[in-house]
Amino acid sequence: HWHGFFQRDSNWADGPSFITQCPIRQQKTFVQTFTPVGQTGTFWYHS
Repeated sequence: HWHGFFQRDSNWADGPSFITQCPIRQQKTFVQTFTPVGQTGTFWYHS
């Protein structure tokens, strides 16, 4: 979950399981890629 960062076209991936996306299964991974455009500052991520 991001703080201070505007997610353009990827906000669906910034939420709880079963609400905005399916949960990640055990022994599996999820890679989120995005391009920050015109954003500077301090950003904070936690899961």
